[in-house]
Amino acid sequence: MSEKPHTVAIGAFIVGALLISIVIAIFVLGSGLGQSEKIVMVFNGSVKGLNIGAPVAIRGVQVGQVTSIKIVLNKDTLDILMLVEADFRAQNIQTVGTKKEDVTEELIHRGLRAQLNTQSLLTGLLYVEMDFHPNSEVQLADIDSPHFQFPTIPTDLERLAMKLQKMDFAKLADNVDSALNGINTFITSADFQAMPITLKATLDAVTTLSNQLQSQLASSMPKLDLVLDGTAVTVANANKQLPIISAGITKNLDTLNQAITAFETAMNDIDELVAADSPTTYRMNEALKELALAAKAMQQLAKTLEEQPEALIRGRRGDN
Repeated sequence: MSEKPHTVAIGAFIVGALLISIVIAIFVLGSGLGQSEKIVMVFNGSVKGLNIGAPVAIRGVQVGQVTSIKIVLNKDTLDILMLVEADFRAQNIQTVGTKKEDVTEELIHRGLRAQLNTQSLLTGLLYVEMDFHPNSEVQLADIDSPHFQFPTIPTDLERLAMKLQKMDFAKLADNVDSALNGINTFITSADFQAMPITLKATLDAVTTLSNQLQSQLASSMPKLDLVLDGTAVTVANANKQLPIISAGITKNLDTLNQAITAFETAMNDIDELVAADSPTTYRMNEALKELALAAKAMQQLAKTLEEQPEALIRGRRGDN
């Protein structure tokens, strides 16, 4: 009889708890807080440390959580991919602006990528961090999923591991071994062994040359000072004489200009004298004509004396 009230109390508690759960679910769904969008992300590397329920964050602010982690095996290429599904709660992001359309594609175009990150170095747990990487390419895997695929990028350690995998360590070791052998051969050679002696001789020669230069500079400095003093005196004298020379040149140029003017005047006078219509030219022409007549008379006289030498005494024969 005493167990029946306890059974009734337990049943009433369970029913009450179910009613409370139903009311909370209805409130959450009605208010929109339970609405979420399913996204899928594909990672090529290990997801060890990523558990279901791990947060999905944008620059540290949680906007979702991981709901499923699967392995996808491609039978044709034998590639293994890690498929991570998550609930993305867009209502956790406050938006401003007038655009009504979805801007997810534009954000991806600008470099928004998903990347695994460490929650704690002590526990090694991972979470999905979304941030902008403008220089990264959009790489989407060929998978069959009804959900939106969000592009991912490998972690820094994964990129470093891929670079290390591409390195040919055997060839690098051979190159290092060859370089060490070359260094060993050079060190043990006779030329390297004799290098300290040669270096000492070179240093001694440099020291001797330095001493000689110091001695020559000590003896040349007084002479150089005298030359500089003489140069300074010469420059001072030149500064005094240049104005005098300049004045003499100016005076000579004035005299030369006067001479050129007088020469031009004389040439103009000569042009007037020798002009075709000048009186001087007319008189000279008349004088030349008279000289021509006199010369003709003298020519006739000379011819007469040549034919009749006695003409000076008796006169010409035709005159009698």
